Amino acid sequence: MPESTGPLAGVRVVDLSKILAGPYVTMSLADMGADVIKVEHPDGGDPTRKWGPPFNGPDATYYLAANRNKRSVTLDLKSPEGQAAVHRLIEDADVVVENFRPGSSLADDFSFERLSEQYPKLVVLNISAFGETGPMKLEPGYDMVAQASAGLMSLTGEPDGPPLKAGFAMADLSAALFGTIGLLAALVERGRTGRGQYVTTSLFETQLALHINWSTGYFATRERPKRLGSGHPNLVPYQAYPASDGYFVIAVGNESMWQKLCHNIDRPDLLEDPRFASNADRVTNRKALNVEIEAALAGRTVDEWCDLLGKVGVPVTPIRSLDEIYESEQTKVLGMIDTVDHPVVGPLEQIRFPVNFRGERPVLRSAPPTLGQHSRDILSEIGYDDAEIDKLIGGAS
Repeated sequence: MPESTGPLAGVRVVDLSKILAGPYVTMSLADMGADVIKVEHPDGGDPTRKWGPPFNGPDATYYLAANRNKRSVTLDLKSPEGQAAVHRLIEDADVVVENFRPGSSLADDFSFERLSEQYPKLVVLNISAFGETGPMKLEPGYDMVAQASAGLMSLTGEPDGPPLKAGFAMADLSAALFGTIGLLAALVERGRTGRGQYVTTSLFETQLALHINWSTGYFATRERPKRLGSGHPNLVPYQAYPASDGYFVIAVGNESMWQKLCHNIDRPDLLEDPRFASNADRVTNRKALNVEIEAALAGRTVDEWCDLLGKVGVPVTPIRSLDEIYESEQTKVLGMIDTVDHPVVGPLEQIRFPVNFRGERPVLRSAPPTLGQHSRDILSEIGYDDAEIDKLIGGAS
């Protein structure tokens, strides 16, 4: 692996997590320069390696999405020998990331209470489904369970249709992002105090944190929010609308934009209608207004409307698919896609880290590792000889 020069160069992370939330945290740390050692069970490793199709080489593309810039070592964490090896790794580590099921033997074996006694400077991040306290703390959870239980699905979908999950794994990814923030804050604090920290978050808690204006609206009115399709609870018109050949988005955020919209869709009369006089009026009369707007938009194409309205300062955009986005000039200019060499499949395209440091985006140093790809190197680094390594990992790499 090429030497890291990122802002977290010199930070070592032992990644005991699996699936998505934890691995996305550690990939983000690795993208920023940390040395991340991914510990996997010898029998199959991270379950997402098999979450396909599609597959690219031996692993599912789901696994390949969240594990680049890491090194993989295979150890059985339930064996005394495997646990001893992990402790050797942790001796030189700054961070441990884990998402052991609450109440499991591994959660006990690698609890912060035990680890902090031996490694007082260690920062430990735990990601769970529902948090460490409360009646749901022992329940298992995947992204869709969290989206349902924490309200996202109740807000997603058409008003007269079924609830829908978000297209992205929003529960997992939001837990990963908040977990990363908490972990980095703990490292800053350690720099002041010299003491480690136990950082916890959950898929459930981070969904609540993202409710934002939905929650404050509910607290003010105590009315259960309803699904609005692509609509906004506090702004109208602010959603997807049909043109003659498809859908596009109009996002009116102030009265000036509203006036420009009405004039340029040839409906200046809407400005005189008392039902639509202010944004508050338009929110109240959302259905009636949308009937009028949809009728006015029916005669032109998406491209025609986006060209016309965009030129006068009304925020509009076509609804683009992923293939269009990845091939777009904006994506290319930002340098958001790059290729890294995978030891089995060769060139592998990846979405890069979305933050620049000193004007430069972190480089892709290495592809997501194959299972146990770096076992021998890592175990040798922490003092095992060849015979001991053979005993620990058998014929693995």
